[in-house]
Amino acid sequence: MSAPHILDGKATAQQFQAQLTQRVNILSNQWGRPPGLAVLLVGDHPASQVYVRNKEQACERVGIASFGRHFPTTATQSELLEAIKELNEDNRVDGVLLQLPLPSHLDAITLLHHIDPNKDVDGLHPLNLGRLVRGEPGLRSCTPAGVMYLLNHYQIPIAKSQAVVVGRSILVGKPMALMLLNANATVTLAHSHTPDLAAVVRSADIVVAAVGVPRLINASMVKPGAVVVDVGMNRIPDPNRGYQLVGDVDFPQVEEVASFITPVPGGVGPMTVTLLLSNTVWSYEQRMGERG
Repeated sequence: MSAPHILDGKATAQQFQAQLTQRVNILSNQWGRPPGLAVLLVGDHPASQVYVRNKEQACERVGIASFGRHFPTTATQSELLEAIKELNEDNRVDGVLLQLPLPSHLDAITLLHHIDPNKDVDGLHPLNLGRLVRGEPGLRSCTPAGVMYLLNHYQIPIAKSQAVVVGRSILVGKPMALMLLNANATVTLAHSHTPDLAAVVRSADIVVAAVGVPRLINASMVKPGAVVVDVGMNRIPDPNRGYQLVGDVDFPQVEEVASFITPVPGGVGPMTVTLLLSNTVWSYEQRMGERG
């Protein structure tokens, strides 16, 4: 096969962010304030600190005001509930995001459920997941929404395709399957208990790998000409650099058979951050529009 087309999340994200910047500039002038995003970070988890910094920098580029709150590892459940309550009531804030994972003494599910569904820019509140199930407008989980944007940007046919999503998390796998289903794909949701996973994946026109196992998907599992989206981001030891980032797909192998493929890094990651910005702007438009 000829070399596959790379689904370039970095370039696509830059284009989308440029469009968002223009929109934010117009609406901020019209409504007298910019959109606002509050990211709650608890503790000193190194990866979480990097993610939060990236999100805040992206907000700055687009013109979204940041209302971040950083709590020590010892923060209590009641302190966080109080912070979420304040942000729910703050009219400058359109989006509230709780950076996961949390320290083990905190109950993430209860905290997520207390975020105002109309400010839930991670799309994890049961009300927003219910809207997705029903195919109604609402805030969508950022990573699968980013995958959908990328597929549409590259004009990859989704309707009437056979899609296999490997991984069933509430963050990616389940909402990803629903979004593909809503776009008229026939969807199989595979996971660690799926018998003959290789045969299931090989049936797919579109494969989305979101399972967190380094290089699980190899060339023998992919139908020639399939579109392969790698959501995985795994650190593995590297004798020269200490570690390297690899996806759930064995990229050097699979690029030989796929028609389109996402790289890691530079594929889905930039789209996740961009959809967080897009969700914040969408929430802002809904809230400010209702006020007339």
